Amino acid sequence: MVQSQSLSTLTICGSVQDYSSWRNRVKFVKSPGLIGDRCVSCQFFSRSSSLRSHWKSVKQRNMMRVEARWPFQGGDQGLDPNSERSESANEDILIFFFQLDLATRVQCALNMEQYDIAQQLREKLTEVEEEAIRLQELKRGSSSKSEAQDKGISIIRLRADLQNAIDGEDYGLAAKLRDEISKLEAESLAVSAKALAFENAEYVFRLGQKLKHKAFGYRAVVCGMDPVCCESSSWMEAAEVEKLPRGSNQPFYQVLVDVRTHPDLLVAYVPEDNLLAPEKPDKERFDHPYISFLFYGADTAGDFIPIQQLREKYNKPRHEVPFDSQDED
Repeated sequence: MVQSQSLSTLTICGSVQDYSSWRNRVKFVKSPGLIGDRCVSCQFFSRSSSLRSHWKSVKQRNMMRVEARWPFQGGDQGLDPNSERSESANEDILIFFFQLDLATRVQCALNMEQYDIAQQLREKLTEVEEEAIRLQELKRGSSSKSEAQDKGISIIRLRADLQNAIDGEDYGLAAKLRDEISKLEAESLAVSAKALAFENAEYVFRLGQKLKHKAFGYRAVVCGMDPVCCESSSWMEAAEVEKLPRGSNQPFYQVLVDVRTHPDLLVAYVPEDNLLAPEKPDKERFDHPYISFLFYGADTAGDFIPIQQLREKYNKPRHEVPFDSQDED
């Protein structure tokens, strides 16, 4: 029981560790009064410090919550909101924050004519951007076309070997080759389908939109999206994705969860089947530490307006709220 409790604590606190590990991977250039977590000239730095303080307090609170409720949890209570917790989705957001942080540091150095420091920071920013692109390509399968071609070539060769085995009446080898061909064909089809899904993705919901979870009832805001589930098979099994009407082959959304109702669930990875748009504009208060980093503010319908960098990340246009003459009355 002690070991399981420790693992649960580490899982819940993963977001704090992810951010720390990412900051440690880049060695910041320090200059008195210019570059640092307390740079007065850059408002973003003070907000970053505030956010990290919030993560620390959330970590401590989560550890106490886990320790308090662990003895009373059973094994057959079904899914809860934590089943859709995604450390990879949270890490994706943290990397995005890291890019914004470094870009702001570069601009701050340029404004203060510290060009050598700006150049060093720009090099670090390039490293982070390259890593972010690599992770994005890995998730989206950007190399899927070449991978599918490689598998196709392998299938052609195996079919030639299969024919030779049949001609030589080596039916044991022929059966083995036939199974291998079937496996490669299935993998090639899956790779091609995933690449096609990203190219022709259609989403019901948009960045910044306020939604409600159908099963758990919490309010959420969309901050990212994938055309299919990009989580691991173990995560999908734990979240019982296969029981959904459309399974894993549907859009999945990174959503921020209102911390007033679920303070220990910052980011969830939710299938489109489990989300519902409110019938009327949701203009109620929504609390989350990431909101001020990812959005400019709320529009007249109560949804949030994503910052330009977030829209560019997902190649989405700015949503314009339809004009309603009754708003002027």
